[in-house]
Amino acid sequence: MTASIVNKTFKSIVAASAALIMAASVAACGPSAATPSDEGSTGSDSSSSSSATARTLDEIKKSGKLKVAVFSDKAPFGYVDKDGNYAGYDVYFAERLGKDLGVDVEYTSVDAAARVDVLTSNKVDITLANFTVTDERKEKVDFAKPYMKVALGVVSPENAEITDVDQLKGKTLIVTKGTTAETFFEKNYPDIKLQKYDQYADAYNALLDGRGDAFSTDNTEVLA
Repeated sequence: MTASIVNKTFKSIVAASAALIMAASVAACGPSAATPSDEGSTGSDSSSSSSATARTLDEIKKSGKLKVAVFSDKAPFGYVDKDGNYAGYDVYFAERLGKDLGVDVEYTSVDAAARVDVLTSNKVDITLANFTVTDERKEKVDFAKPYMKVALGVVSPENAEITDVDQLKGKTLIVTKGTTAETFFEKNYPDIKLQKYDQYADAYNALLDGRGDAFSTDNTEVLA
């Protein structure tokens, strides 16, 4: 596979991708908050509610547990290692938060499209899942200060390398639902056919199986 970062053509996504979201500041979810799909989270299946209220720090400390949503299939950010434990940058940050608060961390696996929903439905206290800051998302949740800036990148087969966005016209581009890549291409390149998957692992496999011509995601992941 070939990884290409086409900054000259792609709009640079520098709005602080991978920013963690602090649910403690979310007083209630709005009426438009959607219930996560079955694939969206392995946590509680209770539906979202307009009266769902985030726990305060005192309540979290009293419970002895910080609930955190992370990816389970997106190395090096959040994934499950060979021993069945959560690992990655986001998990490291979550463990540090738990240590500072003096509580244990309880993880919930989340898909990209459900990262906002698990917060607004009060299933977790924090989402730490390689989350790009956007104006639309800020209307529903509160972001902490960003810890990384990224651009979009593309992974393509070595025998059919994609180095420019114009090469994607008439081809099938694989994206993960609920990501910046999906939003960017839908808005700016409607002529490019998108093949969407709920989970990153499924998107990776689709590229390896030849079901698409390329896969777009954050450049940090492309280079990893």
